[in-house]
Amino acid sequence: MTAGLPDPAGFPDCPVCAYVLTGTARLCSDCAGHTLQPIADRHCSVCSQALVPGEQCGNRLCGLPEPQRGFSRVDAIAVYSGALKNKIHKLKYEGKHGWAMIFGRLLVGWMESHPEQMEGVDHVVGNPSHRDRQPIQHIEAIMDAAYAEDVTRAFPLSPPGAHRLVKHAETPRSANRTLDEKRAAAAAHAAALTWTGDTGDIKGSTILLVDDVFTSGSQLQHVALRLRASGAADVRGLVLARVPWSG
Repeated sequence: MTAGLPDPAGFPDCPVCAYVLTGTARLCSDCAGHTLQPIADRHCSVCSQALVPGEQCGNRLCGLPEPQRGFSRVDAIAVYSGALKNKIHKLKYEGKHGWAMIFGRLLVGWMESHPEQMEGVDHVVGNPSHRDRQPIQHIEAIMDAAYAEDVTRAFPLSPPGAHRLVKHAETPRSANRTLDEKRAAAAAHAAALTWTGDTGDIKGSTILLVDDVFTSGSQLQHVALRLRASGAADVRGLVLARVPWSG
C-alpha cells in the first residue's frame, strides 16, 4: 500500500477493513487472493476441478460435446472452502447483505484481471433466484453490487432492477436431494427463466453466466442449453466458488 495508508484487513475481515466502503474491485480481489483457497494449477479446462496427474476429470458433463453440455467452460474465483464457504452461507441463508458488495467486487476484480476470458462477452448475467426467495435474492444482490463496482462500465452488466435473466416461478431446491432429483430440479429451474427485453439480443451472443457455487454443473448446463436454444452462440460460466469434486 501507499506509505501512510493502512493495509487491507484481509478476507474475511472485510467488515472491519479501512477500505470496506471505498475499496476498488481490484484492491479487494487482490487482497482476498492472499487467503482464499485458489483453484489448482492443474485443473479441468471445462469445469475448473482439480485434476490428479494422469487422470481425466470425473465430471460426466466435461466429456460431453459442447452442444450437449451447454456451456463451453466454467471459471471459478476460488475453492468452496473455509471462510469463503462460510460467508456465501451468511449471504445466502442469513441475508447478510454486506457480503454481496464484497462478492460483487471479487467478480469485477476477476473480470478486470482476466481480459482474455472476457473477450467477446456480450452479456454478463446472473443465474437468477425467484423474487420471493427468502431471506434474500442473493444472486441479484451480488450482480447489483458488481454493476456498482464496475465504475468505468467496462463490462456488459445490467443495472439494478433491469436484470436480463429473471426467474418467474419458484421451483424445487436441489440441496440434499438424490442425483435424479437434482437433475429434475435443474431442468425445472431453467424452464422457469425468462430473458427480459429484446430476445433478439441473445441471437449469436456470448453470455457469461454468473453463479455463487458450482458443484456438478447440472443447473448451469440446463440454463446454458436454454440460452443456446434461444440463439446464444456461446455460454460461459463464472462462479465465486468451485466445490471440490466428490464423484
